[in-house]
Amino acid sequence: MFNLIALISGLLFGAGMMVSGMVDPNNVIGFLDIAGDWNPSLAFVMGGALLVFIPAYVLLIKPRRQPICDTDFQLAVNSRIDRKLLLGASLFGIGWGVAGICPGPAITLLGSASTSVFAFVIAMLVGQRLAGLFTHNKVSQQ
Repeated sequence: MFNLIALISGLLFGAGMMVSGMVDPNNVIGFLDIAGDWNPSLAFVMGGALLVFIPAYVLLIKPRRQPICDTDFQLAVNSRIDRKLLLGASLFGIGWGVAGICPGPAITLLGSASTSVFAFVIAMLVGQRLAGLFTHNKVSQQ
């Protein structure tokens, strides 16, 4: 059941990204260029997503006492805003701002067979692996 829900969610996400034009790095960079030729389309995509999500959350998700595809909710245990979070968020933001692509659209764009997208995804995976090794070493040393 979980795999089917994940598949349907992924297909909907990818289709939404394609239809809205958010897989086009020029749209994303245009949204981030608030001092220049600003493109507000990403704000409308996020707003549209919130218009669907908020009622669904309030009516369907929040009242649940048990998740649909698991026995317990898996909530984050770390709620601190620490140096590691700020550094990771900064690196993510720099990568997003420079390339105009974030991980979701990058995976969606793999279907375009663009060499620059493949390079981005490979670099993203290498970065994730290196960060994981660095984080693992830090955790095991404490």
